[in-house]
Amino acid sequence: MKCSLAKSAWTKSKKNWPRAKYGILDSERASSLTNFPSHPDAVTIDWLSELLRGAGCLDDDTIDRLSWEPIGTGQVGDSVRFTLQCSGGSNGTTTLAAKFPAVDPKSRSTAEMMGLYSKEVHFYREFANQLAVRTPKVVAAEITATGDEFILLFEDLGPARIGDQIAGCTIGDAREAIRQAAAIHASSWQNSAMLNAEWIQPPPELNQQLLTMYPQAQAVFRERYANVLEPEFMELCEQLSQESDRLFHDDAPPQCIVHGDFRLDNMLFDIQGGAEPLAVLDWQTVTTGVAMTDIGYFLGSGIGNHLRSAHEDELLDLYLTEMRARGVALSRSDIWHQYRVGALHGVATSVFSAAFVERTERGDANFLSMARGACALALAHDSLAALKEGN
Repeated sequence: MKCSLAKSAWTKSKKNWPRAKYGILDSERASSLTNFPSHPDAVTIDWLSELLRGAGCLDDDTIDRLSWEPIGTGQVGDSVRFTLQCSGGSNGTTTLAAKFPAVDPKSRSTAEMMGLYSKEVHFYREFANQLAVRTPKVVAAEITATGDEFILLFEDLGPARIGDQIAGCTIGDAREAIRQAAAIHASSWQNSAMLNAEWIQPPPELNQQLLTMYPQAQAVFRERYANVLEPEFMELCEQLSQESDRLFHDDAPPQCIVHGDFRLDNMLFDIQGGAEPLAVLDWQTVTTGVAMTDIGYFLGSGIGNHLRSAHEDELLDLYLTEMRARGVALSRSDIWHQYRVGALHGVATSVFSAAFVERTERGDANFLSMARGACALALAHDSLAALKEGN
């Protein structure tokens, strides 16, 4: 049996999600609240009980015991699962997921420089309820004014199958991901309020910082993987480094909200024991931009060359069909140029992430997998030429 937390607020629709004392929509508290835990060891029974009662999630139950364990594979933030043992109106246990700043100083420094923590907190406060994409429902989304300490507390979507960038996915999984991409893009298409939201605009100096850092990232990438990555792929990485000014100064007008890291590691499949097909996680790279940034990224870095080459036309047609069903009519010719360029964002993300987040054995395998898929797609469609052609 589960305590009432699991059967009350989690079952409410997004539209009726409670605006709690620590709620996701209370944006005025975001810049001033400092008394929230930013590491799982700092989460106490008293703090969590007050939070959940304020959100209407605990009813008459009492949390008697609290424990946590790490989950996920993220390197920019640390995710955990809390297990709550409850007594009162309905004895039993329930679980919550949470996300905190990375303990690793290198990953944390990169996240702070790029404003990743602030973006994800603001996404859950202001955009999650407006988009048709399935995301975890959130009870707490708090961040300090300096943007270096935060907490996100979610519903636990398990049992679920965690997407695995290295293992890849089935064509069925890829189809569900494409449907969710269309849900993101169509429900924010040309939405001026969302596209002009102050918090989602990149800091004015960020592009210049990225341009300055990118050659350094490519040097690290080359030194680390020159004897592992296929020569033609490494050559493409080198060429993109020389053209990075074009990539980071793309002047295409924004169309919609873009996830920015739309790949398997950021997806949960068959959530809640198969009740729903997919949820999309990890919104720290959310931005405004061109929809094909997500699609080119996913079909390249996300699913790998074998699945992409076999099903590319089908998946692009599915995306167009889903967008049309949601009220956005696009043709293959409308998206083709931007799709070609979108593949290069997978190359750049592989290179930059490898250099500026914590190095792990899985991380190396992950970045190589991303680079191989993105480079294969970019070479297949001459994406560098598309980049040089401009918009």
